[in-house]
Amino acid sequence: MYFKVKKKSRENSARLGELKTPHGVIETPVFMPVGTQGTVKGLSPEDLKDAGAGIILGNAYHLYLRPGVEVIREAGGLHKFMSWDRPILTDNGGYQVFSLSDIRKIKEEGVEFKSHIDGSKHLFTPEKVIDIQDGLGVDIVMCFDECAPYPCEREYAEESMKLSLRWGDRCKEQFVKNNNGKQLLFGITQGGMYGDLREASLRGNIKTGFDGYAIGGLSVGEPREAAKEVLSNLLPLMPADKPRYLMGVGTPEELWNYAGLGVDMFDCVIPTRNGRNGQLFTSGGKVNIKSARYKNDFTPLDPTCDCYTCKNFSRAYLAHLFRAGELLALRLNSLHNVYFMVKLMFIIRKSILESNYLKTKEKFLGNYRKGEKKDDLF
Repeated sequence: MYFKVKKKSRENSARLGELKTPHGVIETPVFMPVGTQGTVKGLSPEDLKDAGAGIILGNAYHLYLRPGVEVIREAGGLHKFMSWDRPILTDNGGYQVFSLSDIRKIKEEGVEFKSHIDGSKHLFTPEKVIDIQDGLGVDIVMCFDECAPYPCEREYAEESMKLSLRWGDRCKEQFVKNNNGKQLLFGITQGGMYGDLREASLRGNIKTGFDGYAIGGLSVGEPREAAKEVLSNLLPLMPADKPRYLMGVGTPEELWNYAGLGVDMFDCVIPTRNGRNGQLFTSGGKVNIKSARYKNDFTPLDPTCDCYTCKNFSRAYLAHLFRAGELLALRLNSLHNVYFMVKLMFIIRKSILESNYLKTKEKFLGNYRKGEKKDDLF
């Protein structure tokens, strides 16, 4: 068995699991730092290992355009190319392609688009996207799908969902044809905010049969309550013996809430993107290091954190680096934020193991929201 649920929470639907891959075992629930172009921005592989990251995410679209699949294949695969010996999941590039709304065309065969780099024309078919990820040599491969926008009319959402199902069937066929035996293939449910379409998408994916099931098309501008409703209804219907991956979601509140609903895998650009913009996550809430209040604050960023940033530098120094435009600021900020998210998942896993999820969640978020308006703890 490549996935095993080790323990289920008695308080909610949270679960502790193990996902086995050729490059190691992933403990779930897990947060995957995003390394779009074969690198988590500003961080080295050793930084990520020191932070405890068990898996990272790459992007098929970006790696296909630059440096190209053949370059990476010749290097021995993405793991060797970027000197990372732990698991890698690659996003299928669909979100990136569909975000190019003015320079792409969707049809049954696939998607024609122009490169955002040089304007060259390309065609992504389900078969090609699978072949790209096969060439990258990653551990977990994502099916090609269409990510419908929000808001979205029901008719469009339904047609988009059905197209994604047909593409998913073709992805599975190509995946089986390649048959390298070293990768896992995840299907993706779509359907916008329409519950019945989401259920139909899931049923279609289960019929096709995948190694894991992802939920796409959220975190695209919809209200949090709408996403909560979709997930609350959909997750109980997902196969209990397969990993569940919620794509593109990852604030601290969301990690607690959705892990409690039964999500096993998360990814988000928030840690590094926010770090580059001076927003840092701490056990006592978010810190905007650009603020003048930190100019003479010589305390650690987070006294409860034992990452390299917090053990060695003060808020005053971090504020100075950021205001001075020093590159070190981006690295130290990103390093801390990634560490914070990875450590948070460790706390969540520990709370499941020790059967005190809700108590730990309330304590953590109570401290995190100090001075902030509290959101609903569902």
